[in-house]
Amino acid sequence: MPDLTVDLGFARLRNPLIGASGVFGVETGRALDLSCLGAVVTKTQFVGKRPGNPLPRIAETPAGALNSVGIPCLGAEHFIGTEWPLWRRVGCPVIVSVGGETEGDYLEMVERLEEVDGIAALELNVSCPNQEAGGMELGADPRSVERLVRRVTGRTTRPVIAKLTPNVTSVGEVARAAEAGGAAALCAINTVPGMSLDVRRRTSRLGSLRGGLSGPAIRPIAVRCVWEAARAVRLPVIGTGGVETAEDVLEFVLAGATAVGVGTAAFYDLGAVGRLPQQVARLMSEIGLERLDQLRGHIEPPTEAADARAR
Repeated sequence: MPDLTVDLGFARLRNPLIGASGVFGVETGRALDLSCLGAVVTKTQFVGKRPGNPLPRIAETPAGALNSVGIPCLGAEHFIGTEWPLWRRVGCPVIVSVGGETEGDYLEMVERLEEVDGIAALELNVSCPNQEAGGMELGADPRSVERLVRRVTGRTTRPVIAKLTPNVTSVGEVARAAEAGGAAALCAINTVPGMSLDVRRRTSRLGSLRGGLSGPAIRPIAVRCVWEAARAVRLPVIGTGGVETAEDVLEFVLAGATAVGVGTAAFYDLGAVGRLPQQVARLMSEIGLERLDQLRGHIEPPTEAADARAR
């Protein structure tokens, strides 16, 4: 059998599949054995309680879904005292996603998590609207990303993963900023902003006007962002966005990803997520791969004829 293990530098995973933030919860373990995954990321946690956005929060779109959940949260005290003891039982490394409306929020949450045993790494959700910047995504500014990552790494003993937004001119520039700040790895990408309107009712299909698009519709964008990030830095990159099949997983690896997140696919077929590791192994055997690093980043240059057809 092919070797599915991957090395993120701070952790060696049994396979490259990571349950993406916002999709998998401790209750998922009742329907899917999470130990089949290489790792799982919690929903983004904030210091204080958050009610989330008004209903409806999810709208189906062609080849994807828009969500405007607003990241409801019961706060640090509830997460540490009630949720984390359950997370520790899932049977795979658990990465905690951290959010904040200000840099101080991130730092306070990170400091609170220093009290907690067993966290594999912290993932900084830098796509949160930043009150200090008039609601702009913190992750859209390379200088802000570098400063936040540097401040966080100075407050924690744990590896820090910077989750990159696609809403920038240069993903590579933001990736380099996160690396300069001391990130141990990158995750690319978060959802892509979008809208869906009902012309008969003349209103949004979401409880708010805008949402984040996920699913297969954004996979080509995510693959491109992973490729740009992997070329820009020497850090491991976790690719995520629209993964449904074993071929999708290996496409991200070919683009340069070390591990691959899966999220939206779990909404409509949770069992398929559990089958992915075996399907990846079979596909690797079919194409003659013994290890994932034989494929990672090894994109063959297009021939002149193929390039001409593409133009």
